[in-house]
Amino acid sequence: MASVASRSLAWRLALMALGSFAFGFALVPLYDVFCQVTGAGNNSALRQAQTVVEAPDETRSVTIEFVANLPSNGTFEFRPSVNSMQVHPGRLYETTFFARNLTGRDTVAQAVPTIAPSRAAAYFRKTECFCFTPQHFARAEARPMPVRFIVDPRLPAGVDRITLAYVFYGQQQLVRLN
Repeated sequence: MASVASRSLAWRLALMALGSFAFGFALVPLYDVFCQVTGAGNNSALRQAQTVVEAPDETRSVTIEFVANLPSNGTFEFRPSVNSMQVHPGRLYETTFFARNLTGRDTVAQAVPTIAPSRAAAYFRKTECFCFTPQHFARAEARPMPVRFIVDPRLPAGVDRITLAYVFYGQQQLVRLN
């Protein structure tokens, strides 16, 4: 009798596991359908909404400086593709940072941004950035990583230079931070 009950329970548990797997597998297409119907989570619409600002201020130029830092040597090569650029507030710009995995193995890294002066941070909007998610690197992989940004035209008049700095932490440094 216990054998029949155990077998029945095992079948129910197996069916539940299979059903959970099927539900998890179906979540991505279901979420896509939900996003199409409601407009929620639509990445292209979100990007457009983030990049729509008032007319660019062509009369004003702001210098954006790019800085790359590593907490230790030997784990990554990390640098901006350009050291600075002149931008007009209200216009969308793109630049890249370059990273190369020097650890000798597959790894993960995460960039942590800082904007200076701090009063400019509220006016500097990144619409796309490698800092939003952990970056997976294969052994010896090297690649450019894009940053798209807009400087809000309401940036205070006294601010004519903004520094966007990143510290690029490898997997081992991330474990120590947590």
